[in-house]
Amino acid sequence: MKDKNKLKQVKYQRRQRRTRAKIVGSAQKPRLSVFRSISHIYGQAIDDARGLTLAAASDKGLKIEGNKSEIALAVGQLLGEMLQAKKIKQIIFDRGAYKFHGRVKALAEGLKQAGIKF
Repeated sequence: MKDKNKLKQVKYQRRQRRTRAKIVGSAQKPRLSVFRSISHIYGQAIDDARGLTLAAASDKGLKIEGNKSEIALAVGQLLGEMLQAKKIKQIIFDRGAYKFHGRVKALAEGLKQAGIKF
């Protein structure tokens, strides 16, 4: 049983490295990293050149009812508003090891609705 979990973790890290090898964020066009747990979703805009987080949002502070995809959409809109306030209009979307569907796609749609391009 232990080997099965270790294999899952290794495959996850391999997918994540493969995706992030092609992505580098800057101050003008930061990398927006998504983390999805079983019950929550997080997003943060990162300037890789300086190693700084420019903006971050999660569903933990939101008081929104709905399913997980609707909550992810709201997190994307909140994050988009934060980026607009910092005069960032374009990002590089980093989905990590996750497929671009479901909650990850909903977060991206929220960013698009807030006026962020990628």
